[in-house]
Amino acid sequence: MARLTTVSMGAVVLGIAGLIPFLGFAALAVSGSDGGLGTIGLSPRTILSAYGAVIASFLGGIRWGAAAARGAGNADYLLAVIPSLLAWAALAAPAPWDLRILGGLVLLWGVIDQDLTRRGLTPVWMGRLRLILSALSGITLLIAA
Repeated sequence: MARLTTVSMGAVVLGIAGLIPFLGFAALAVSGSDGGLGTIGLSPRTILSAYGAVIASFLGGIRWGAAAARGAGNADYLLAVIPSLLAWAALAAPAPWDLRILGGLVLLWGVIDQDLTRRGLTPVWMGRLRLILSALSGITLLIAA
């Protein structure tokens, strides 16, 4: 199963949909517009930072799930909690460091998780998709910083 190369269309569609908040809120943050969010006391930058932290935590969940499903070792569980902890710390960092930390984290984790595919813990298509999605979302966070 882990060597499947046929891409799950559901994963592709949902992965692309997951980029929409990155692109939309980053565009608003860079443009200086609040998109009407100021009326509820939020800024696009704040929402982008929170969304980036949620996604970084999700990335850790991928490793945790792969470890649990395939009987991987304790090191995988330890690595799985790192994105959540770093994302949480990034939320406390002042601008622009919050988005810089999150952008770097998402980019780095896309590369780190490539070992899951090499070890047969995730399908081949997933490693490729993760690289693309992590690159786009990480770069978007860095641009918005």
